[in-house]
Amino acid sequence: LDQNRAKAIIAKRVGANVTKVNDVIIWGNHSKTQYPDVNHGFVEKAGKKTSIRELVGDDKFLNDEFITTVQYRGAAIIAARKFSSACSAAKAIMDHVKDWWFGTGDKIVSMGVPSNGEYGVPKGLIFSYPVLVDKKGKVTIVKGLSIDDFSSNKLKTTAKELESERKTA
Repeated sequence: LDQNRAKAIIAKRVGANVTKVNDVIIWGNHSKTQYPDVNHGFVEKAGKKTSIRELVGDDKFLNDEFITTVQYRGAAIIAARKFSSACSAAKAIMDHVKDWWFGTGDKIVSMGVPSNGEYGVPKGLIFSYPVLVDKKGKVTIVKGLSIDDFSSNKLKTTAKELESERKTA
């Protein structure tokens, strides 16, 4: 759901079809601490792949308003409509199942999976990671992505919240 929202915001911002926005990552919890990350994403436009950061050309927007909008989009919909966006959630479920069933090829998607300590996330924590899914449904966390200090702090914040929730449960 959050990945679809993030991709839609970027698509609208750059004037592209949402299907041309790729490799946007949602890290962590499905909450206000989630981290929508465009650092590895790109948009296919006129047959060319261009990084989202380059195409948007506004780091302040991407590091602030974009993140906040994705984090609070569900609450904003409920406040405006007085009920949730069930159709958006249903579409996200369909996309997720499609990715799981048919695989993603080289397209990065986000899924909540158990951590083995990747990217400094505590082992055993269920955490939304960038993943690839093969045609047999095997989910593999994408390793080796560069993580800057800003992103590292966002990952730590959402992991800390999830650890707190795990302790409460």
